[in-house]
Amino acid sequence: MPDICLYFQVHQPNRLARPGHSGSALVHEDDAMNAAILSQVAEQCYLPANRMFQRLIAEQSGRFRFALSISGTAIEQMERHRPDVLESFRELVAGGGVELLAETYHHSLAFIHSNREFDRQMDLHLEKIEEVFHVRPRVFRNTELIYNDAIAAKAETMGFDGIVAEGVERNLKGRSPNFLYRAPETARIKTLLRNSWLSDDLGFRFSDPSWQDHPLTTEKYASWLADSPGDLINLFLGYETIGSHQAASTGIFDFWERLPEAILDAGLQWVTPTEAVDLYRAAREYPCRLLTSWTDAERDLSAWTANPMQREALARLHDLERAVNRLNHPEITNAWARLQTSNHFHWMSTKPGAGAIHRPYPSAKDAHRIFMEALGQLASRVEAA
Repeated sequence: MPDICLYFQVHQPNRLARPGHSGSALVHEDDAMNAAILSQVAEQCYLPANRMFQRLIAEQSGRFRFALSISGTAIEQMERHRPDVLESFRELVAGGGVELLAETYHHSLAFIHSNREFDRQMDLHLEKIEEVFHVRPRVFRNTELIYNDAIAAKAETMGFDGIVAEGVERNLKGRSPNFLYRAPETARIKTLLRNSWLSDDLGFRFSDPSWQDHPLTTEKYASWLADSPGDLINLFLGYETIGSHQAASTGIFDFWERLPEAILDAGLQWVTPTEAVDLYRAAREYPCRLLTSWTDAERDLSAWTANPMQREALARLHDLERAVNRLNHPEITNAWARLQTSNHFHWMSTKPGAGAIHRPYPSAKDAHRIFMEALGQLASRVEAA
């Protein structure tokens, strides 16, 4: 029977202030909104989920374990507004059983636009994780699981042993995602593919009363996992699924309370991504020439790049890179990097339902207008400098 590998994404973006905001900052962020949203998510998800998982790991004597990927922007917001929440994550990781993954510091699309900026953000994130949690990740996950052969090869050159990606059917061509794969032209790094169907049962369908398997019980779910073929089932989710996207009233906490033991009772075992990389060979090749992600039905980059507003914003933002690097001004570089967070472009999406998720502005056009004003402020400062 397959092993179960669980990973959660933890991320908070910096929202921008409306045009006309006064102040001396290079890019005006709505820090009051950042603080309010962080506190809401902390009370609904982060704090109760951390307490629950810390207790479950202890009760199962470490047999239950999983991984977290925490963006640099999320850590910064916790440091600034909710140090108690960051301490909760520190205690969870320090207790054992929780692996941390590496990612781009600003949860950005940097790899698509700039090898140099991607390297810089990776170094920043690794340094931050070591500073806060005193660990060095061995597995990499790119923003929103954005992946292709080149990204896998790049992660290998950076010394990572594994990389996580979406198991996209057009690349799998009928094969199961429940094995370790390798990208063409790589020698050592292994690719862990998300089982999208079983992950989305927990991330999206769990509380849907029209779903034919509602209500989902831990025994039923564990039996699905036990009956699945392959070596390894990768369940990759956003952490906010627990308590925020799926409210406590749906029974999501009760489900997770019972799931670790249900998995063990079914004869399965939990492994972290690094343990999976150490346990299994990557005997199969997973070619992925075009960029994929875990977002929307298309599993591509259309959530961030499909319309002219998004493409204009991305192009103008990255047109500043050469000037920003020439200046080598820490405050300007940081302001420019913070605008790279992928959420800014997702909020500009006009795909049905896509950008509206957690959009802090009335519409996609408002998101574009507010972003372009912030970018204009920064460009003026760069030009003056």
